[in-house]
Amino acid sequence: MPPSKQAFVHRSYVNEHPGAASNERLEFLGDSILSLIISSRLYQLLPDLPEGQLTARRSFLVQTSTLATKAKELKLDQKLLLSTGEEQSGGRTNTSLLANTFEAVLGALYLEKGLSTCEKYLTEIFPDPELLNMSPSQVKDPKSLLQEKAQAKGFATPRYKTITTSGPDHAREFTVAVFIGSRKLASGQGNSKQRAESAAAASALNVI
Repeated sequence: MPPSKQAFVHRSYVNEHPGAASNERLEFLGDSILSLIISSRLYQLLPDLPEGQLTARRSFLVQTSTLATKAKELKLDQKLLLSTGEEQSGGRTNTSLLANTFEAVLGALYLEKGLSTCEKYLTEIFPDPELLNMSPSQVKDPKSLLQEKAQAKGFATPRYKTITTSGPDHAREFTVAVFIGSRKLASGQGNSKQRAESAAAASALNVI
């Protein structure tokens, strides 16, 4: 089965059709490609924006609800191959399932036509104004995003700890680590505790 068709095969369908392969590996690939292309475009379109705000914009653009909306607009839900049970339980409107399918389609496009085609595809779906003109409610700081993500997964509230402070008084450099429970997620540096915490949260968003 070519990747462009496999991208629509949900794992539930595989249970009823032995020999078929699900779209999960394509989803894995598409997730990385999506992050790369969106990150690159934000970097080029917003040359003066700090890393934390770029991360916040990217997080909004690639979050599950955003991708599910795009999948519906592209009518990807109509092409899904689902099991009878998944179909009856509303799989075609499942937000997570739709977002995963969007990523799988992107992974398939990469395998069949390459990265440049993926870039053109995503530029049509996420035009420049959509990346540039985001409301304050859409662009949250990394610490807020991390807290929301932790809560959604049922984790404890992230906590921050200053690990080191160096440099003269007029040019302090802080290193802050962020933890959930006893688990250290990431660390970040900055010339203020706030910036160091933001940098740590931005890194943690990629591992939580």
